Amino acid sequence: MINSIEKSLAEFIGTFSLVLVAVGSVNVNLPFHGSLGILGIATASGIIVMIAVYAIGNISGAHINPAVTASLFVTGQMELKNTIFYIVAQLIGAIGACLFLSYILPSDTGKISLGSTALASDVTFAAGIIIEAILTFMLVFTIFGVAVDNRTSTKYAGILIGTIVFLDIIVGGSLTGASMNPARTFGPALVLGHWADHLVYWIGPLTGGILAAVFYTKLFSLKTDNRTNNA
Repeated sequence: MINSIEKSLAEFIGTFSLVLVAVGSVNVNLPFHGSLGILGIATASGIIVMIAVYAIGNISGAHINPAVTASLFVTGQMELKNTIFYIVAQLIGAIGACLFLSYILPSDTGKISLGSTALASDVTFAAGIIIEAILTFMLVFTIFGVAVDNRTSTKYAGILIGTIVFLDIIVGGSLTGASMNPARTFGPALVLGHWADHLVYWIGPLTGGILAAVFYTKLFSLKTDNRTNNA
């Protein structure tokens, strides 16, 4: 039986990989004068999420996101101990990825940003929370529909979850960065000291994710036998 340490290690590796690709793609976009664009960044993020679901889903459930872990805890799919272990592992994984990127990426131009998420100039703090909440609602609702609920679990779960990440970034990337993940924002913020509007990326994703989980569970009578490695 997989223990909490092994699950947490899987979450560390999965989140490290997610942040490495999601943040790295933003920085790689800079030397090419934006030619990669939002489409390339969204594609990279969607694909790495898909890969993580298939690589560690059978070990830890592949949350790789504190908002997902919190949503599963609130709806009774996670024990408190594992919830804490997962979130700590996710944050450490994000920090590790950003430290690694800060080491390997050229910084002589002064343009290294580590993919820091930021609000567009015309997006207010409150609007940013709403945008992140809606994007994360869509992500977590999809996760519950295709991976958590036994009635609809499918071998294509990774593809579908990666797709919703791709679409969310296409829609919200230019507005808030479409983080949907406190760990993805926390890593660059800690390494670079970029804390502007940081609470947006905790309040929005956690609120949206928990609302999606509660909404799905209560409205559609979530069916699970707790054998999905989430607990």
